[in-house]
Amino acid sequence: MADRDYSAYQQKVIKRYYDNKDQIDEQRLSELVTNLYLAPPKKQAKMWESAEELMTRMKIPVTRIDHVMQAKDPAVLAKVVEELEKGILKRG
Repeated sequence: MADRDYSAYQQKVIKRYYDNKDQIDEQRLSELVTNLYLAPPKKQAKMWESAEELMTRMKIPVTRIDHVMQAKDPAVLAKVVEELEKGILKRG
């Protein structure tokens, strides 16, 4: 839709959302780690799919995504989040 379809306030909200998309994705991935530890096995499958989508959108190296998805261990995913927060893991 064109910008004129949104009010000035709505345009600012949308702009701030996209300006902070990286931080939002990092926060969501971090929350997924916690939820994976607590979730029953049935719900974990959907959460792992979400984690894979997030990591892909965040442009994490494919080899790292494959490693996390093969392990399907919340601790491995937590290590990725930790490295992202420290700036160790570079995005593609």
